[in-house]
Order: sequence, then C-alpha cells, then structure tokens
Amino acid sequence: MKKLNLFRGLATLFVAALLVTSCNETKEEKTSEKTKGDQVAMVSELPAPNAVKGYTIGDTATDFKLKDVDGSMVSLSDYKEAKGFIVIFTCNTCPYAVASEERIVALDKEFKSKGYPVIAINPNNPEVQPDDTYALMQKKAKAAGFTFPYLFDESQTVYAKYGATKTPHVYLLKKENDTNVVKYIGAIDDNVRDGAAVKDQFLANAVNELLAGKEVSVKETKAIGCSVKQ
Repeated sequence: MKKLNLFRGLATLFVAALLVTSCNETKEEKTSEKTKGDQVAMVSELPAPNAVKGYTIGDTATDFKLKDVDGSMVSLSDYKEAKGFIVIFTCNTCPYAVASEERIVALDKEFKSKGYPVIAINPNNPEVQPDDTYALMQKKAKAAGFTFPYLFDESQTVYAKYGATKTPHVYLLKKENDTNVVKYIGAIDDNVRDGAAVKDQFLANAVNELLAGKEVSVKETKAIGCSVKQ
C-alpha cells in the first residue's frame, strides 16, 4: 500500500511539472505574439552569444601583433615615440567604411607627426564576408592610398577584446606609464555618410585635447556602420 501511495505521489509530481512547463511555454508564445515588434527591436540590440564586453574609458588596452598588407607584423610596441594611437576597426566594402577612407587618411596625415598615428584593423571574417580577404585588403590599401598600417585580425580576437561592433569603430589610446589607456570610443565624427556635412569632429577634437594636456570632453559617441562579420 505504501509503495502504491509513493508511486501515485511521484506520478502527481510528474504531471504537475509537465503542466508548469506547458504553461510557461504558452505564456512565452503569447508574449511573442503580443510584442513581436518589440522583441525584434530588443534582439537587434543584444550582443552575440560569444561577444566580449570590450574596453571602456580608462581601461588599459593590451598590445597585439597583426599582419599588415605589406606582409610585416605590426604591434603598438613598435611605435616607440608615439604618444598614443588612433585605432580604427574598418573593412574593405562597408559603405560607411568606404565613406570614411579619405577622413581616416586625413587623420593620419594630421596626427601621425604629432604622435598619434592611425592603426586600421579589419575585423571581418572573410568566410562570412568574401570581400574582406587579405588579398583584397592589399588592393584596397593601394587604391585608397592608405598611409597607415591596415592589419588583418585573422583570428578575430583583437576586435573582440576591444569590443568593436561596427566598421568603422574608433578607439583612441594614450600612452601612460608604458601602457595604452583608452580615452575615447565611438565615431570619427557626426556624419559618417557625408564627410562634407560634418559639424562635430569627435575624434580630432579628442586628440587635440590630449595634445593640449586636457581631459577628453566627449569620451564616448555611438559608432555607426556595418556590423562586424563573424
């Protein structure tokens, strides 16, 4: 009799668990139907499952060694006289990246001699975006007249460590006690689509403030561009 009661008790618990599960699934389905638009908007802002949070203002950026389009390996430590770095994650064909190419070249021309060279990094996986192969990077650098290293993040580990999500995505670093400290993150300026319509040059302003010995006044802006292809 005791065994029968125990069996009945276990059976009751099993059925209850099934009902709870079924109830939860029904609620989720109803929620999905009622808020389909909101769900889509929310999902678009969520990071990928393996996404890394990345650097924030004041963090120390670790060095890297990546292959340049000329075949050499480049690290931040190679630039002994630099005061800092303009690290820009960009790529070959994203319209936003292409629209920014002349501005990136101009930034390197203006600030390299002042101690803040541009270091461009392509974070895209060519298996996902075939136009971002190393060979096509070499052609892009030549055609666009790049005056700075254009590095291939082949393992896709550097962009993840930085937390870059767009092309272009900017990280301004300043050397402090032999470390590279993040001082600005975001966009090059306030009009990624049209360089002629720019009113606020976020990145250039930040570099000039550092050169003047000042704190960066606008430390973060929203990077607008194509998503990094993983």
